[in-house]
Amino acid sequence: MLKLLLEAGPLLVFFLTNAWFGLITGTAAFVVVTVASLIASKLLMGRIPVMPLVGGVFVILFGGLTVLLDDEIFIKIKPTIVNLLFAGILAAGLVSGRHFLKLVFDGAFHLTERGWTLLTVRWTGFFVVLAIINEVVWRSFSSDTWVSFKVFGILPLTLAFSFAQIPLLLRYKVEDAPEERGT
Repeated sequence: MLKLLLEAGPLLVFFLTNAWFGLITGTAAFVVVTVASLIASKLLMGRIPVMPLVGGVFVILFGGLTVLLDDEIFIKIKPTIVNLLFAGILAAGLVSGRHFLKLVFDGAFHLTERGWTLLTVRWTGFFVVLAIINEVVWRSFSSDTWVSFKVFGILPLTLAFSFAQIPLLLRYKVEDAPEERGT
């Protein structure tokens, strides 16, 4: 529950502050609460998980640019850039024969090489799709609609995609994996 609060709390503050005071002020609050959340993670859990740390760095960078330059575009393109960066890192791992998802999942799954490859390809594609959706939403709708999508759309999409991967995880578990024959 603490982990969820530390990771989702800044987004909730962003949403509420945007609704009450606008996107620039909401972004400033998002940056401040993100920094506080990262510090709290370190103090309460003894470490800062990789994904919130990477996300936090981008919130601070793009949120800071948004506030300093009084320009909403920076916070709006942040999800596009972050998702394309994740897709690029995963794709580079595939090309170099490394499965970076093994590091992210930290031993939670034990898959065959084929399983890791398929999972990586799927997540790479998902991150590209999220980047495209973000571009469509921020360019086509109001800032309030974009904020609502960012807060209440991306998480459900990510959860649905994650649950959709369960059959792959079960199929390619090391102890139950089919023979490696390109399926």
